Amino acid sequence: MSFSRRKFLTLAGTTAAGVTMVSPLEAFYAKVAQGQVATGIGFGSLEPKLPVNAAELANTVVGDLSKEALLALPPGFNYRAISIVGQPMSDGTLVPAGHDGMAAFPGPGNTTILVRNHELSTSLPANYNYPVSGSPRYSNAALGGTTTLMIGSNREVIKHFASLAGTRTNCAGGLTPWGTWISCEETFSTTTSNGNTVKHGYNFEVIADPNTGLVTPVPLTAMGRFSHEAVAVDPNTGYIYETEDRGDSCFYRFVPAVGRPTSPGQLTEGGNLYALKIRGSSVPVNTTNNPTQGGQLGAIQPGVPMPVEWVAIDNPDPVSENRLGNITAGEVGVRYQAQLKGAAIFFRGEGAWYGNGLVYFVATQAGPPASGSTNGRGNGQVWAYNPSNETLTLLVEAASSGELLDEPDNVTVTPFGDLLLCEDSSDDFQYLVGVNPQGELYQFAKNVLFAGVTNDPAKEAFVGNEFAGACFSPDGRTLFVNIQTPGITFAIWGPWSRKRS
Repeated sequence: MSFSRRKFLTLAGTTAAGVTMVSPLEAFYAKVAQGQVATGIGFGSLEPKLPVNAAELANTVVGDLSKEALLALPPGFNYRAISIVGQPMSDGTLVPAGHDGMAAFPGPGNTTILVRNHELSTSLPANYNYPVSGSPRYSNAALGGTTTLMIGSNREVIKHFASLAGTRTNCAGGLTPWGTWISCEETFSTTTSNGNTVKHGYNFEVIADPNTGLVTPVPLTAMGRFSHEAVAVDPNTGYIYETEDRGDSCFYRFVPAVGRPTSPGQLTEGGNLYALKIRGSSVPVNTTNNPTQGGQLGAIQPGVPMPVEWVAIDNPDPVSENRLGNITAGEVGVRYQAQLKGAAIFFRGEGAWYGNGLVYFVATQAGPPASGSTNGRGNGQVWAYNPSNETLTLLVEAASSGELLDEPDNVTVTPFGDLLLCEDSSDDFQYLVGVNPQGELYQFAKNVLFAGVTNDPAKEAFVGNEFAGACFSPDGRTLFVNIQTPGITFAIWGPWSRKRS
């Protein structure tokens, strides 16, 4: 499939409107610092509504959804619920559970190709046993992977099928300029498959094409073995930036051996892995601003660029994650190799996205301790790395109250220049949160699935689950997003051009 760098830049949010990306976040922080509540109305107040295809949802694996509002949206917006867990797919298998990270690509005949992660480990409940099926598989014991969807201009599924199987805990990932999805295993573990030990903790590449079927799983070992979360590709250099979901994680840069890749498969030729270090510091800088996480309140000032450099990872494919040991023998984890050289520490790196010449990434539970928290974790930070001048800036630090923003996870850049953040908090309700050019936060969507249910444990298990995988169609008209559990993908459309304030 033809997939130009210009098209990638459009998908990555670097449209003309995207140049406002940095200023909203800086303006937001300035208002919060002055004690102001930076609240915008966005597209309007949210009201629960049925999907346009509600009549088709009477017999899902989670019950009759035909009369159930799944989302609350602003006036004028509609949505379709597609590719729901347990539904039959075009390859004869069933839609797997655990919908997570996702990206949209241009398809033939004005279609959209979605590649979607399924964050599944090695077991599922008997009444919810929907793994990624088929072969070839990376491991027979691992149930995760990806599915690929071909969506028509009417936002209906033309076909969907499993595209990567036998991987474990596929959380997020990232799209590439050469038309692929990099799926990330958020684990450092092993499984036993056909009597052999299989290592997990890798990235895998999936071609965004409606006719691939299941790809042959090839672990991209040079990109590191650790608890991967997401990646973002700088199209100017081909460098791939990686987040890690650990309480003492690092932020990484992978430099492909081929230089700037231009086609699928070239990442298997290897490359070099590095971790970000704050320049001038002889010890790892703890970026959390949280004493319970080893940081200090206010130590990192939002809006202040910090010069950075990169330290090499000597063994990107270790066999264990020990803090100390023989690095050559694989005894020391990747992040601890990095920190021995002074790499900066982040608390739970999550979503990442390239836009406006910057790499944005989220530390989902960093920041000052949340009000009422029993574990001292914060409500999240959003960072921006600038590859043109090698600086890192803390752009957003959520308030301790969790007001407006509570544990952001996936992040994307909209075609009209706003940020869109997927919440994954412990609250009963999750939101899609926008940041407009005035530096104001607004709630764009709310997960209201089974919100009114009481005394029904089977349904209550599905209340308040996280949004994931937000991305826009190549033409910018449709927002695709998942609710991870029970596993539903939504296509949302409406008056995107309406003034946001």
